[in-house]
Amino acid sequence: MEIILKENIDKLGDAGEMVTVKPGYGRNYLIPQGKAILATPAAKLRHAETERQRAHKVERIIHEAKQLAKKLADVKISIGAKVGESGKIFGSVNAIQVADALKAKGFEIDRKNVSIADDTIKTVGTYSAEIKLHKEVTETISFEVVGE
Repeated sequence: MEIILKENIDKLGDAGEMVTVKPGYGRNYLIPQGKAILATPAAKLRHAETERQRAHKVERIIHEAKQLAKKLADVKISIGAKVGESGKIFGSVNAIQVADALKAKGFEIDRKNVSIADDTIKTVGTYSAEIKLHKEVTETISFEVVGE
């Protein structure tokens, strides 16, 4: 059964994609829940036109994300943390603090789009974080954790 997704569904596809699913899954769950529509010939025509228009928007968004990635590559971030006598941080540094430091530099990055390579940062030093600007554009930045 061919359907057109109205929203993102994990392990199936993104909104606007035309996918093939088992008839029971489509008929009993996706369509009644409003998560998809049946891919009739008329719906396929509307979908093709919508995809053509969406392609222009996506191209522009990816271009803007790449420009932002170039700007982020040059940014130097320093995150202050309280440090004990042994050099260990009280608590840990996480994605929220990295996102706040980027916000202070003028970059509006959601904390959900920041992933730190080392899960727990508990010592002073230089670390890296991956910033997801678009599903096709990511940038790795380095930041320094310093004692206050």
